[in-house]
Amino acid sequence: MKKSFQYSLIAALLVMVTTSCEKKIDEAFPHPNATVRVPIETLLPGIISNFHGNSSSAGSAYGLANDGTNVGRYIQYWAANGAGNQYDQMGGATGASDVMGSIWAMHYYGMGQNLNRMIEWGIEEKKWDYVGVGYAIRSFSWLVTTEMYGELIMREAFNTSQLVFKYDDQEKVYDTVRVIARQALDYLNRTGDGVSQANLAKGDAYFLKGDVNKWKKFVYAVLARSFNHLSNKSIYSADSVIKYANLAQQTNADNAVMTFANTGITGTSNFYGPYRNNVGTLRQGAYVANLMSGLNSAFPGVSDIRRFYVLRENTNNTVRGVNPNKGSTGLVANDQPRNFWGGTFGTSTAPLLDTGARYVFRNGAPWPIFTASEMKFILAEAYYRKGMRSEALNAYRDGISLNIDQLIQDYSAGMRSNWVITAADKAAFLANPVIVPSAANLRLSHIMLQKYISLYGWGMNETWTDMRRYHYTDIEPGTTNQVYADLVLPSGIDMFVDNKGKPVYRARPRYNSEYLYNIAELTRIGAMELDYHTKEQWFSQK
Repeated sequence: MKKSFQYSLIAALLVMVTTSCEKKIDEAFPHPNATVRVPIETLLPGIISNFHGNSSSAGSAYGLANDGTNVGRYIQYWAANGAGNQYDQMGGATGASDVMGSIWAMHYYGMGQNLNRMIEWGIEEKKWDYVGVGYAIRSFSWLVTTEMYGELIMREAFNTSQLVFKYDDQEKVYDTVRVIARQALDYLNRTGDGVSQANLAKGDAYFLKGDVNKWKKFVYAVLARSFNHLSNKSIYSADSVIKYANLAQQTNADNAVMTFANTGITGTSNFYGPYRNNVGTLRQGAYVANLMSGLNSAFPGVSDIRRFYVLRENTNNTVRGVNPNKGSTGLVANDQPRNFWGGTFGTSTAPLLDTGARYVFRNGAPWPIFTASEMKFILAEAYYRKGMRSEALNAYRDGISLNIDQLIQDYSAGMRSNWVITAADKAAFLANPVIVPSAANLRLSHIMLQKYISLYGWGMNETWTDMRRYHYTDIEPGTTNQVYADLVLPSGIDMFVDNKGKPVYRARPRYNSEYLYNIAELTRIGAMELDYHTKEQWFSQK
């Protein structure tokens, strides 16, 4: 009996010691797949960073800027300084490549469960402002992601019990964008409990600084885009576009713009700056250069006063650009544009400093997500479609004016004194009837091309959506001219072979997320076909 008791005591002590050790081990090394509760204030900065190009141990550069380097080729914002690039040729990703998959990874991974947790814990903690911001970001992310890829995994998204997932039609995704946007507004309108601008600003220090009113304008901008993008559909509502665009950003003080700590660590600086070295081989496109140099038939003979703010000069101090897949072909040496960091045309190595860079190509340059200028152009298009020409003209003029002011305010660094825009320069430019015609002479082409210019360098996805709505080369009703005047798509050897002569309309789903296991669904939606990237999306179909 005594021996039995001793054994029992030893066993109990062993259990206590083992349990104690296990507890200490569990505290030191938590289960890697278990949910770890963290302050939601610490989740938001990383979530917001995905708007641009996040940085994490499990992967980096997820966001709009990385994929934007190739989307910018599709819309002829820029091209490579040499020939042979498949994206200059409007090609899609091929083989075991995650190129063009950064927005997919942004949505499902970079934001993904982090955003779900922030909303879930925000509700539990009654921090309604964080919940509203979470829904605002999710509505934006659904919209950007579906416009990039078309059909998406939506209803089964974020279900960790599944290994394969079904895709939903784009129309359903658009409906979901609006449902979530209205949820965002509901929570952003709440006060009391844990709502605090100072506390929201802890997680929002580099974007809207905890300003709930700016977050509401952010949501209204998402809604304005979502209605505007359906201009080819029978359900298009110009009144809805006008309503939400008028509730979104109205002045440059309202702009939703990312800023950067720029501490010398790559994740804290602009993706297009020399420190991150991502645009060394890109050179501005001939199309945008011609638009801003008086060489496009829409604005003949007028040199845009903004050209040196956003584009690069050559040794002749003129602005010229490259054609897709042509490199320097057709450009004499003195006409070849400098690279975006101020180096020579043939230089792709990033400099140590960004003192020669301008615009969004500086290390610490702010990165817009929504601007008042964009909203004015959206308004102008909607008013034009309603036949309200005077209102369209006023919005159009305001869009140009706001863009000029934004450039002066945020992007004057690196400008030569004789290129700086003065009040007199601005007034003369807006008074030029070639740029700002009468209401009777205003055309869709004016509106869309000035919007194209105002979004140059950062709004690649919105511009690509616009161009696809107009099928790149659609003729403006009542005229014999293209909406995107003088735009010429790659053809022949300059069009990627897999395209079969067709322009690009989407990116394929991210390779390492889908093509390794979700084959049945990819086959169903046609994503196994080599020309899947040329399949027109629902939003742009007539």
